Amino acid sequence: MKINAVQAVFIGVPMSEIQPTTEISPGAAAQVASIIYQELPKPPKKVNSYSRIAAIREREADERDAIEMLKMLENSFGSVKQGDVIQGKVTAIETDYVSIDIGFKSDGRIPLDEFRKTAELNIGDTVEVYVEKVEDKDGRLMLSYTRANFMRVWQKILKSAETGEIMRGIIIRRIKGGLVIDLFGIEAFLPGSQVDVRPVRDFDAYIGKELEVRVVKVNGPMENVVVSHKILVEEEMAEQRKAIIASLEKGQVLEGTVKAITGFGIFVDLGGVDGLVHITDLSWGRISSPTDIIKLDETVNVVVLDFDQDKKRISLGMKQLTPHPWENIEEKYPLRMKVEGKVVSLTEYGAFVELEKGVEGLVHISEMSWTQHIKHPSQLVALGQSVEAIVVELNKDDKKLALSMKQLEPDPWFKIVEKYPVGSVHKGVVKTLTNFGAFVEIEKGVDGLVHISDLSWTKKIRHPGELIKRGDELDVIVLDLTMDQRRISLGHKQLLDNPWDALEDMFSIGMESEGKIVRIIEKGLICELPSGVDGFVPGSHLSQSPIKVLSDKFHVGDSLNMKVIEFDKENKRIVLSVLAYLKTKDQSVVDEYCEKFQLPAMILSDVVVTPPPPVEILESDMLYEFNPEAIPVVMDAEESADENSASSSATPETSEQPQA
Repeated sequence: MKINAVQAVFIGVPMSEIQPTTEISPGAAAQVASIIYQELPKPPKKVNSYSRIAAIREREADERDAIEMLKMLENSFGSVKQGDVIQGKVTAIETDYVSIDIGFKSDGRIPLDEFRKTAELNIGDTVEVYVEKVEDKDGRLMLSYTRANFMRVWQKILKSAETGEIMRGIIIRRIKGGLVIDLFGIEAFLPGSQVDVRPVRDFDAYIGKELEVRVVKVNGPMENVVVSHKILVEEEMAEQRKAIIASLEKGQVLEGTVKAITGFGIFVDLGGVDGLVHITDLSWGRISSPTDIIKLDETVNVVVLDFDQDKKRISLGMKQLTPHPWENIEEKYPLRMKVEGKVVSLTEYGAFVELEKGVEGLVHISEMSWTQHIKHPSQLVALGQSVEAIVVELNKDDKKLALSMKQLEPDPWFKIVEKYPVGSVHKGVVKTLTNFGAFVEIEKGVDGLVHISDLSWTKKIRHPGELIKRGDELDVIVLDLTMDQRRISLGHKQLLDNPWDALEDMFSIGMESEGKIVRIIEKGLICELPSGVDGFVPGSHLSQSPIKVLSDKFHVGDSLNMKVIEFDKENKRIVLSVLAYLKTKDQSVVDEYCEKFQLPAMILSDVVVTPPPPVEILESDMLYEFNPEAIPVVMDAEESADENSASSSATPETSEQPQA
């Protein structure tokens, strides 16, 4: 409100500060009206009743005039409140602010920065402003131009949220979880899942593009807006989807775009509706993953295999667009035909070779080599390797094709029979050791088994590793050759004469002999006798008192004097006794024996009259536990592979248990 000098005096404004357009607040204006009322001339006091009544009426009239004047004064300011968006006129443009007249008691101020984006601003222009505060702490009217623009757009957004109206905006940047879109100056959030019906792999490609969106969520207090473009795309595709589903037929060929790839297949967009091509329907051939033959966003042709209109599920196929590879298979792959393919799978029983997409043949492990004993196909072939084979069997109904690699060459066993007749002597290399014998290679790819019982005439062994090790050269003789089973039996001890004929005279019952302990077993001692033959001394023939642990009294390398009490030529066994030896000696020999081995004292007379204990022993009792892992072995890669093959080649031999 603008006041004059007289009104200023009423409210106490110093004369030196009064200007032609001095401004006061609404409260001060009310005070002016009150002072004017109080300063109105009072009627003279009358003493008669008529004068008194007239004075009261006049006083009431003056009060009504003062109130009316106050109302007029207040109405002159206009109805302005915080939060209003109203029109104003530019009255002044200063260095850092712009003055705006909105018909209030004073002009409002707006920072000049808020008009930076305005092309041209002149005094007298009408602009829309937002009332932030009617009075700040200094009593000034605070306005905002940018806030007015925001509120104008905000109302459009609220209306769009209610009516579903489509809005257009420009993508300005990418943030975590999606994009930011500018809607007439207000930033809204476009989630990544709401950009398109297809998964978006490059969000940066959308920056700077204009998109149509619909407001799906508004947070008034936080002034946040969430929009969606996907919902518009889905609405646009809804009619197209209905038309596609209505026109679907089994066997129909369609064109689509690969929308997604999973471990079990691919999803193809047929133009508003998706269909699944299972991994088994992608190709007639074997594939480990759809990505082997398909790429995202690739355009493909598919055939409709089945569909469910209620559940909107569509099963598609791609391999069905080409003929089945097993048609006319007999003409393409006749028996005995030489073929070439790629190894696509390895099993314990063989290798599958792909001849073409959808046509695979099995090379059984027995059809890989004539001579090598193969335990696993990986010893000869590897995944992805190209191999040649011969078609040996074809079953079109069961879709089975049998191949052979070894039949590419003549069967070498026809020559082996002639080259290695029974009784022929050869030099070979020990390739593999097993519990029941040793496999000896007599030429490349040809090996035979030397059974454990055919290694030595005189030694009692449980494992071949006691006498030989892998890589040793060994002289062998062919004992047997079986053409049907592809098996050669070899012997080593047969190269020497059987010594047991001569040993019968050397170790007849009652003969005394000295021997050296070479092994200690649970039931007695194994002693090496002259001529290198092993003899057995039962524990009960070492002392009259029981010995709980033989290794506590006797040690490997100790010498013993003994007497032969049993000679078994047929089973190649010699049994000896220390007690039988001591019976024919004097007491001093008995005492010396007991002292040497720290045994309980024995009386010669007792030894003489005591009958010898019975000998109850099996041939296996004379064999001690042997640990082949304790034998240090150095093998190259080829020997390691041969070792694996040996356990396979031993298959026909394993039916034979090691003989004593």
